[in-house]
Amino acid sequence: MEQFSAWLADNPIVSFTIFLSASLTVPPLVERLRLPGLVGLLIAGIVLGPHGLRLLDAEGETVKLLSDIGKVYLMFVAGLEIDLQAFRKTRNRSLTFGIFTFVVPMVAGTLVGLVFDMGWTASILIGSLLASHTLLGYPIVQRLGRVRNEAITVTVGATIFTDIGALLVLAICISVYQGDFTWVRLVVQLTALALYATVVLVGLDWLGKAYFRRTVNDEGNQFLFILLALFLSSVGAQVVQTENIVGAFLAGLAVNDVLGRGAVKEKVEFVGSVLFIPFFFIAMGLLIDVPMFLSTLFSDLWIVTAIVLSLIGSKFMAAWGVKQIYHYSWPEALTMWSLSLPQVAATLAAALVGYQVGLLSEAIFNSVIVLMLVTSTLGPILTRRYASQLSVQALPVSSALTSVTRPEPTRAIKSTITTSPVTDRTTNSLTDRMTDGERELSQFSVLVPVHNPATEPYLIDIAGRLAQQHSGKLLPLAIAQPITSLNEPIFLKSLQQTQQRLAEAKSMGQHLGVPTYPILRVDQDIASGICHCGSEQKAQLLLMGYGDMMTLQARLLGSVVDQVFQRTPCPTIVFRL
Repeated sequence: MEQFSAWLADNPIVSFTIFLSASLTVPPLVERLRLPGLVGLLIAGIVLGPHGLRLLDAEGETVKLLSDIGKVYLMFVAGLEIDLQAFRKTRNRSLTFGIFTFVVPMVAGTLVGLVFDMGWTASILIGSLLASHTLLGYPIVQRLGRVRNEAITVTVGATIFTDIGALLVLAICISVYQGDFTWVRLVVQLTALALYATVVLVGLDWLGKAYFRRTVNDEGNQFLFILLALFLSSVGAQVVQTENIVGAFLAGLAVNDVLGRGAVKEKVEFVGSVLFIPFFFIAMGLLIDVPMFLSTLFSDLWIVTAIVLSLIGSKFMAAWGVKQIYHYSWPEALTMWSLSLPQVAATLAAALVGYQVGLLSEAIFNSVIVLMLVTSTLGPILTRRYASQLSVQALPVSSALTSVTRPEPTRAIKSTITTSPVTDRTTNSLTDRMTDGERELSQFSVLVPVHNPATEPYLIDIAGRLAQQHSGKLLPLAIAQPITSLNEPIFLKSLQQTQQRLAEAKSMGQHLGVPTYPILRVDQDIASGICHCGSEQKAQLLLMGYGDMMTLQARLLGSVVDQVFQRTPCPTIVFRL
């Protein structure tokens, strides 16, 4: 058995297959328990590692390679997700909050390290681990439609300062620990780092925009260019004797404007979220010694408690200080606090580097894991609670029609589209000057996928009334799925039933007095068919039934609603009927 386990651990293809299997199956199961998927990946690493089934070796070359790629990709995505346009609007306030939410936790963490006799270098590094933050709660703010609130943009902008500051402190602490530190060397290193950062931020931005202009329709090469930029920046950071995660974060910032919100950015984030970043968390789990981890929780409980409480308290003090300066409301201040709580990307990457060079003990490393688990669970919960209390900033109609409303996995979403009187007058004026063809294309349209005969009348009734209110049209959509061949008797029978449902939908729409144009589509994938049809028809609203979430397929792979919300081209309403 031991020989078999050793063969598995030494085989690169087997190791890669195990990583893929864990990344695919574990997060969906853990998320059903209302826990973050990354918690499941850590657990998977523990189970598969040297302290579990011994199927993966933390010291193996394959594991080290996948872990390193995941680590730099994690920091790259952290830089990529920062909204630079919003940051530029609130630069000064972001700088103020960045200083507050960096310095206060930095001091608190350093004091904790000194109280427990960690030494100055290790204590300062612990402080820097608490100073950064990861915007885990930002997708929740997006779903709630509060991203335009100033408190949100200030917090997002502050992430730039906290992450760069934490990574700089990491580089200096490692230099001091390894005995290479002198003040002259520090000045030289900081100068080299400043020049390197300038080259990356300015050079990659210019080069990327020039390359993307010349390869407008070549998404494959654009994707490869971004990957090359990421790893070149990581290698460049090592050349100037800085950790590669610093270069990865700077690369994310540099190509931020280049990618915008296009398809290439979606591909870059997709590859990271489903492949490399999960590999990093599994590799982190391989390093966790369960007996030592439990021993840390009990024997070093005071250290763990002090680190967690100092992080929570210091981040709150930073948000409270900015509230006093800029007179933010309590919901805004508490939302800033909750967004700055989660410690994942920079914290875990820096903690792993500190642990690998021997600067941080295993007890501190385990404490950071606990900190990550607590804050990554608590932060989004608090964000959902306080961000919902923020005032909603008005959006122009053009923005509202291109925004995406994403639901939580187990709740139906209710949405309302409103327009201001001024905007309505402007729209009516433009409509008067349109040709008949242009007016038909711009007409408000509601796309309604119909599948279940029991809920079809209700969906058509709701969609018809919404279309009627906006003087629009109704687009009932039915999708027929071919099993093997388009001539199969089973498919032909299904096609006949689909056409019958569309005929009923058209009759119901006409009964409501709404222009109704049924659409029949043949597609292997229902979610893709819905989204593609929405784009082709330029639908302004997509209305769906919630469907059955209790099936095994829905639990493991997600329901059609989940898949649609990943790709929906227009605002979407989901009804539980």
